Amino acid sequence: MNTSTRWTVVVMVVVVALGVALWTQLGGDESAPGSTGPGTSRDRRDADTAEALAGPRARADLASCPAPGTGAGPEALRGIVLECAGDGASIDVAKAVAGRNVVLNLWAHWCAPCTEELPAMAEYQRRVGDEVTVLTVHQDENETAALLRLAELGVHLPTLQDGRRRIAAALKVPNVMPATVVLRSDGSVAAILPRSFANADEIAAAVDPHLGNS
Repeated sequence: MNTSTRWTVVVMVVVVALGVALWTQLGGDESAPGSTGPGTSRDRRDADTAEALAGPRARADLASCPAPGTGAGPEALRGIVLECAGDGASIDVAKAVAGRNVVLNLWAHWCAPCTEELPAMAEYQRRVGDEVTVLTVHQDENETAALLRLAELGVHLPTLQDGRRRIAAALKVPNVMPATVVLRSDGSVAAILPRSFANADEIAAAVDPHLGNS
């Protein structure tokens, strides 16, 4: 093999290696066992059939996801249809949040700060009542684990199953969890908060001013 051929082989090896690395970064597993990145193509595991989820759903006893509101909802969310983790219903996300002040809480069952924050989100919802709808978004394929985690925490907030993280991608939320998105009733994004909250007071201080409730 002459020198020119050797260099050609070396260049080809480097190009292939770079291609594999780029594919892994863009489409591979991003953060934890069972987590899903933007290159995946499903919202839940094959094992999470309706029959398999029946028991965990009963234990979690989640609130129903919002019925369609007034108007078309945020443009960025139009066309996204997800499963309501509590009952398996298909939810048109844009229509579900339309005409409402909504707090979207993005989390995953394996994320420790997320599970520490969820009870605070539930307490915040209790305080604000109908003025704001807190809707959690589970960003991992393992729906069973999400339901069991919510049951363990005693958190019954309505939850969307979003293993492909389509809401985060549509709203350009940083790739961190937990993250909270505040939506105004007119469909505009009031705030994106890529941080965790320790209690309901912290949530109110961060969210309410964006909704005119300071």
